[in-house]
Amino acid sequence: MYQERVLSGMRPTGGLHLGHYHGVLKNWVELQHEFECLFFVADWHALTTHYDTPEVIEKNVWDMVIDWLAAGVDPANATLFIQSRVPEHAELHLLLSMMTPLGWLERVPTYKDQQEKLSEKDLSTYGFLGYPLLQSADILIYRANKVPVGEDQVPHIEFTREIARRFNHLYGREPGFEERAEAAVKKLGSKRAKLYEELRKRYQEQGDDEALEAAHALLNEQQNLSLGDRERLFGYLEGGGKMILVEPDALLTAASRMPGLDGLKMSKSYNNTITLREDADSVTRKIRTMPTDPARVRRTDPGDPAKCPVWSFHLVYSNTATQEWVQLGCKSAGIGCLECKQPVIEAVLREQEPMRERAQMYQDDPTLVRNIIADGCEKARKLANETMRDVREAMGLSYS
Repeated sequence: MYQERVLSGMRPTGGLHLGHYHGVLKNWVELQHEFECLFFVADWHALTTHYDTPEVIEKNVWDMVIDWLAAGVDPANATLFIQSRVPEHAELHLLLSMMTPLGWLERVPTYKDQQEKLSEKDLSTYGFLGYPLLQSADILIYRANKVPVGEDQVPHIEFTREIARRFNHLYGREPGFEERAEAAVKKLGSKRAKLYEELRKRYQEQGDDEALEAAHALLNEQQNLSLGDRERLFGYLEGGGKMILVEPDALLTAASRMPGLDGLKMSKSYNNTITLREDADSVTRKIRTMPTDPARVRRTDPGDPAKCPVWSFHLVYSNTATQEWVQLGCKSAGIGCLECKQPVIEAVLREQEPMRERAQMYQDDPTLVRNIIADGCEKARKLANETMRDVREAMGLSYS
């Protein structure tokens, strides 16, 4: 019905580290060459947990965007924008809140989980309870059908699908819907209309998903349909009303294999990170002082790579030959720990070098970053307004 579109966002919580790069940004760089992509700074989401320290958000916003650009996200291939600069997000969030059952929000798995993890903060706020709905508004306002997430975020995408389904059910039933849909079928031409009816019958009577997929493909090929007729035919196909909001699919991403300097998950809260643009001397010093297998007290003591945090870095950065060299040398005490760390140091610096180079021009001229964001916000707002026009009309708020 709509073109394939990817949406993803990040909270501005400070400079990004290699865990962010391997867990999110590398995937963004690949996706921007395959789909229409929108990547946004989720500054309103940052306020749901940091409402009492807003002073850090603005600096973090610009630092994070520079990190994105340094990592290879290309504004020529993706739209970069800031959530709060597109106020239609807030409008859709408000309108969706009118029809969202309270119990749906309370059952989102991360709601209680985050309250327990951030027990030092008072999160008994409306904003925190409603953040999954704001997240849904972020997705639905762009009719994004692909959202890259890890497995722990899949419930949020399913929640968004339920919201879209409920909205379409409540507001997609325009007066005379079936008559209008049947009139739209005729506009397909006799041959395609017959095929559409056959596929619709197979799906509704037999639950044939292949028939549904074939019908979607048939409608997507039609160039002579108005947007309204297109929405009606998609809704009529599945036995509902007009499809105003698009149900997104989770685009599952592999969990980051990037460990922290201590072998735990790389996280600022653990103080075990290497930032994306960290200077070479600092990176070298951090890796050279990483803990190793405690059994290797002396250079001549054999060790076990499986018990050493440095080995986890080799799994990310080293080829098979280097990994075999590490395994043999460590277990036989043929190499020392500093020797083992050197290929990792070189690989990390090699990965970071183009990032630092790309970032330099944006650091030298901050207006470049602000212009990229201004252009992105304008594009995003245009798309958001297209959706909001239909939402307002469906909810009786267009007053045209």
